[in-house]
Amino acid sequence: MSVRETYEAKTEELLLPIALANQVEIYDVEYVKEGADYYLRAYIDKEGGVNITDCENVSRALSDALDQSDFIPDAYILEVSSPGLGRSLKKDKHLQKSIGRVVEVKLYKPIDKCKEFSGVLESFDAEHLTISEDGTARTFDRADIALVRLALDL
Repeated sequence: MSVRETYEAKTEELLLPIALANQVEIYDVEYVKEGADYYLRAYIDKEGGVNITDCENVSRALSDALDQSDFIPDAYILEVSSPGLGRSLKKDKHLQKSIGRVVEVKLYKPIDKCKEFSGVLESFDAEHLTISEDGTARTFDRADIALVRLALDL
């Protein structure tokens, strides 16, 4: 397990009782470096969506828990937010909740000169993901997928 994965897993452990107490679910936790700064991001969700008060309450409690456990030696910026409308679908639980919804799939390498596809998420397993583009099934190897996210209906 990498340092990043360790920090994310420990943060998720600290976040679990906080999320339960605030009646939200943990969508994802990520620890990333952007420019010169490190960010520890916790994405929370609930039926009907989270509001600013949910984020504030979780952020304060998580900040206190992180200060107490003090397992990240680097200076970092803590952010707690909703995963947003065009949320990335990183985990199997995210994909499962999105079966039947329109998703965007971005690939590392093009297929037929195209790296981006959009369609209804039909199915997935450990190795493949299938969408339906205008009634035609298209299956991708998960190892070839850079990003899957919900499509925005504008």
